[in-house]
Amino acid sequence: MEFNKGKSLLFKFGVIFAMFAFFAVVLSGFATYYSQTESYRRQCETHIREIGEYLERLILQDQENFVIYQRYYMEHFAEVDIPFDFNNYRAAQAEYEKLFAMHHPGRTFGVDIEFDDMDDAVKKAWFIYYHEYWLLTFEEARAAFHIPYTYYLVPKEDIYYMVYMIDGERTAKKDSNGKILYLGDEYLDPLEKYPVQWEAWFTGQKLDKSQVWNNEWGHTYAYYTPLIINGKKQGLIGTEIEVKTVNEGILQNTLKQIAGVSAIVILCMIAMLWFINRYYISKIVRLGENIKEYATVKDAAVAGAIEKDATGGDELSALAMQAAAMIRELEDYMKNLVETTKKLVEAQQKADAMNALANRDALTGIRNKTAYDHEVQRVESQLADGKKQFGIAMIDLNYLKQINDTYGHEQGNVAIKKLCRLVCTVFAHSPVFRIGGDEFVAVLENNDYEHADELVASMNAQLVEMSADETLAPWERISAAIGIARFDPEVDTSVTTVFKRADKAMYIRKKEMKAVRKD
Repeated sequence: MEFNKGKSLLFKFGVIFAMFAFFAVVLSGFATYYSQTESYRRQCETHIREIGEYLERLILQDQENFVIYQRYYMEHFAEVDIPFDFNNYRAAQAEYEKLFAMHHPGRTFGVDIEFDDMDDAVKKAWFIYYHEYWLLTFEEARAAFHIPYTYYLVPKEDIYYMVYMIDGERTAKKDSNGKILYLGDEYLDPLEKYPVQWEAWFTGQKLDKSQVWNNEWGHTYAYYTPLIINGKKQGLIGTEIEVKTVNEGILQNTLKQIAGVSAIVILCMIAMLWFINRYYISKIVRLGENIKEYATVKDAAVAGAIEKDATGGDELSALAMQAAAMIRELEDYMKNLVETTKKLVEAQQKADAMNALANRDALTGIRNKTAYDHEVQRVESQLADGKKQFGIAMIDLNYLKQINDTYGHEQGNVAIKKLCRLVCTVFAHSPVFRIGGDEFVAVLENNDYEHADELVASMNAQLVEMSADETLAPWERISAAIGIARFDPEVDTSVTTVFKRADKAMYIRKKEMKAVRKD
């Protein structure tokens, strides 16, 4: 047989290495991108929460004055004109201090004179200075922490209306030619669109979640920090961060990483192929040439050449030394191998059959109590890992003893199998087990868990339809009670407690059905 370079080991190794390298690099790139974006999402939420808490701490350091400032803002914002383009509050502060000294000489604010006792002009000057200070503080926080938006919201008496008291995105007052700052910006923020915002306000708590939306700043996460002073809710500190551009940067970096890793992998692959060819494939080629020569000339001197080339003590050297013996022993070896393989296959088939019998219910063919116990162990393991969403559906066939006594056990078995088919059809995405003579259990997860109530309603409706179907035999017009329970971390500690609640719910349903039947 002539040597074909297109089918050589070196060529095939190259193709295999290239395929593995390609998929490894691409998959690692995707994994890197998604892990980085997910990590960045969590970092974003933590980042904006920390910024909100930072602004909260600043406000709480001057909380009494901030309460006065907020009260004055909500009552008089329409009467105050503040320059739109100010970039320093010192001028406003100096103006306030000048007016205070003029109208209240020798006095100190907060010591021997309160805000409400000051002259109206002084109050307004103080408010302008204070608003400029806090607006700059919010803007500086926005710039320092590289986020697009910071603001302070005050809910109005009209529910779901919010006043942007401190708006990190300045807006000019209409008809002011862009010279006067617009105050009292008010929006209707409906609950269905801003659920996290209103939950933070109504509960007064720092939530472990953020509001997510697409708006003029891009795809953003918004976090709301309730401001509570002296036990009273004042407003919400809002901080937002935009993630789209960062995700694009992560994608670009990931592509660069893929390119760099690909170059390194290609160089390593070339070096590996050279090494394999130099120290392994070339030996195989020479061994083949020597065997071909021996087959042609039948010269025993070729064996010496083979032994001479069998250096290094590796598997190829051993192969060269044992080539002749392997040919003679091959036939016996293959016979033994076939026989051994046959026995192993038979043994495995028997083991699989025994295992299937041990976990299958003989009557219905579904999994039995033993299999259910294994399922409980699996769900318990998931509970330990933090997975909390599962439920138990308990189904019990009604009047089985009456069917057995009246029509015979064979008809009772028909009723059991008919209920089994119904349960398996309704809970098509859940494992179903027969754990007793007339008892079935379904472990609800994923889609069945989310639509459990709908599935129970569907099953009850089908049972009612069967019981009213006069074309069916009496034992086929089955009746069954079903009870479900979902895992509740407040009351449940294991699968067993959920099972007991489902079982209790089933028996309550059974009593209700018996009561209706008596009536």
